[in-house]
Amino acid sequence: MSTAELHTLTGAYALHALPESEQRAFEQHLEDCEACAQEVRELSATAARLGLAVAETPPRELRERVLREITTVRQEAPAHARRERTGGRGRTGRWYAYALAACVAAAAAFGGVAVWQNQLAQDARQEADRAQRQNEQLAQVLSAPDAKTSSGELTGGARGTVVVSQSQNRAVFLASGMAPPPSGKIYQIWFNDEGTMRSAGLMDPKASDDAVLLDGPVDQASGMGITIEPAGGSAEPTSDPVALMDFPTA
Repeated sequence: MSTAELHTLTGAYALHALPESEQRAFEQHLEDCEACAQEVRELSATAARLGLAVAETPPRELRERVLREITTVRQEAPAHARRERTGGRGRTGRWYAYALAACVAAAAAFGGVAVWQNQLAQDARQEADRAQRQNEQLAQVLSAPDAKTSSGELTGGARGTVVVSQSQNRAVFLASGMAPPPSGKIYQIWFNDEGTMRSAGLMDPKASDDAVLLDGPVDQASGMGITIEPAGGSAEPTSDPVALMDFPTA
């Protein structure tokens, strides 16, 4: 099985739907593919939540009804009796109808789960692809021949480094030791365009150390700033900057 094919098995693996041979091959693949491992973790957690969401407590009378019926239904009817009851008028016919209805309901349910699982897996793959593209762009800035670096102390003892590549027309901000923002808030980065602040993206509120590919081209920006904004960010700064840094000059 090719690596490309293995990448498509995350959903089936999370739902324990792989044959043994494919399961072994996929588990070996997981050891070297963090993207698939993360996707499996997310799908498994979501599948568990979905199961809990549709779980129902059986009615109290179910146990008594089952015990009552089991005394009147044979474990396995004789072959001639089964043939006589195929018309559906006997007790076995009724149980067969119930079983058939249950199978149809289960098939419909699993069909819905399959559609949901496929959409979830597709969304996870798209998110993984987006993250991979962003990481590749970040690496291109850091490894660019004309990349220039400027570092400085930030509020609270944190340290920041900004890397700018004019050939890439992009910048990367590296933070170390950042204190978490207040609850319900987030750090937002801004380009300084001759005194006008232009949004350059959001930082991960859970990461004290972060590497951020600034959103958008550097163009004529001379530096960057960081403010504390409501979750989701703002169209323009709403607080005093917690950090200001000049971009490195040629």
